[in-house]
Amino acid sequence: MADAKVVAQTCTAAAADDQRIEPYPNRVTQLGTLSIFRALPLRGRRLVGPWCFLDRYGPLSFTEGKPMDVAPHPHIGLQTVTWLVQGEVAHKDSLGYESVLRPGGVNVMTSGFAIAHAEETPPDHSGRLEGVQLWVALRESRRHGPPEFQHLEEVPRLELPGGDVLVFAGSLAGASSAAHHFSEIVGAELKVRRGGALDLPLDERHEHAVLVLSGSVMLQRVGLEVNTLYYLGTGRSELALSSQPGARLLLIGGPPFPEKVLMWWNFVARTAHEIADARAAWEAHERFGEVKTYRGLRLEAPPLTRFAPANPGS
Repeated sequence: MADAKVVAQTCTAAAADDQRIEPYPNRVTQLGTLSIFRALPLRGRRLVGPWCFLDRYGPLSFTEGKPMDVAPHPHIGLQTVTWLVQGEVAHKDSLGYESVLRPGGVNVMTSGFAIAHAEETPPDHSGRLEGVQLWVALRESRRHGPPEFQHLEEVPRLELPGGDVLVFAGSLAGASSAAHHFSEIVGAELKVRRGGALDLPLDERHEHAVLVLSGSVMLQRVGLEVNTLYYLGTGRSELALSSQPGARLLLIGGPPFPEKVLMWWNFVARTAHEIADARAAWEAHERFGEVKTYRGLRLEAPPLTRFAPANPGS
């Protein structure tokens, strides 16, 4: 497989050494009835700290059917982080773990050397769905290790004068998530109250980005729009947000990632050879295991010579 041509995305840190507010409009795609807004990776912005992938889906209302059904598929070299604003998602993986995620909790799956999983709307649901799916690139020291899965029913919540903060990854403003990560990292949902101002301390060593999920919000007298990722650079010691109607945002960050990675389909690797070997193992039903409780066929891997974006909701 060493000579196989792989049409993969190269992702390297492009950290600014100053404060900025740099907009990156999301790219729109579809997964059945789900509208997916891809915020990472985009042209010109591949990484924010160790975060290498960010999809937003919904909001969606439904009365019948199953709006999310992502069949079993493989991962290497990353952690998946699933965070919901509304609704429910059932997780099933090749380690035998099953869980139903609801708003306020988080799922973190560490692929390590290899894992497979599926995500779908459970039979007992609220009829609404909105959330984000993120990936964290694993460092060289951990990416060949064993797979893991964590399901947290609740993450730390800070109730501040101007709004609320829910920390689902790393640490922010004195609150720390119990989710296990292998790089310095921050991931949080920020809720700015109507007519409120929310001021949060940031680590100046980290680069950060924000994504408005709903509402209208100002940052340093700059209005931020929905479905646009705003890269904030490094050297920023605080985040000062204000909103008249109220707003909900996602904050991600961490130190600039020191390693170059290759992304193809659902794999985060370092070389084309690794990607080709992982694809061959998946097609041969080797290495990744089976998601035995999923009813249906698993996903087939696309050709190596075709650009293969990740599965939305993966």
